[in-house]
Amino acid sequence: MSASTSALALASAVVHLGALRSGYGEAMVLKGVDLTLARGEVVAIMGKNGMGKSTLLKTLMGFIRPKSGEIALFGERIAGLPPNRIARRDVAYIPQEQALFQDLSVEENLKLALTRDRDFKPLFARIEDLFPFLKERLRQKAGTLSGGEQKMLLVARALIRQPKLILIDEITEGMQPSVIDRLIGILTRERDRSGTSMLLVEQHLHFAFAVANRYAVLELGEIPAAGSTADAAAHATVARYLSL
Repeated sequence: MSASTSALALASAVVHLGALRSGYGEAMVLKGVDLTLARGEVVAIMGKNGMGKSTLLKTLMGFIRPKSGEIALFGERIAGLPPNRIARRDVAYIPQEQALFQDLSVEENLKLALTRDRDFKPLFARIEDLFPFLKERLRQKAGTLSGGEQKMLLVARALIRQPKLILIDEITEGMQPSVIDRLIGILTRERDRSGTSMLLVEQHLHFAFAVANRYAVLELGEIPAAGSTADAAAHATVARYLSL
């Protein structure tokens, strides 16, 4: 990629990763990842366990310091910034690990995403039609919700901030098919209504292809295949990597 092309990609992209190398200690997990995400676009990062998918999101979010390469959000280089400063750039992160406070109420968990409690009512009104069950559960402890409801609460907490970018790590793991279908509707509506960009780490093919515009397969820290989810051969290509 020429210097002028690289500068253009950096300036116009929501996310721009260039030759990104990252890992833990001496172990290199990401070995030169190039990826660009446009406004309103959803890209599914797909691959088997242990290929570096979660490491990519954690590096982008600032939890892991990159070894080398370029990371930019909205045209601004952010490599090395801490997670709290990255989050303030209209970024929401839904990690694979349990991220709810089980002993706090649903409302209290949602308010953790906001800087001011008084903003809760108008912001919740915007998303309550997406999560109608939450309105009746606001005072219920998060830990008493079902597994699927807790996943929905995580998504609601991300969306209530009206982020420009959402990073989602394996949200469908352990979900029932009916809940997955409901989540497809929520995320595609948010994508189409608000132009929210998303990086979606996923192994569930139906979910990923229903929500994402593009896919990128991550294998041993590199991207051997990428393309549009609308391509006729895309599903078979990704399925092959997931089954190898």
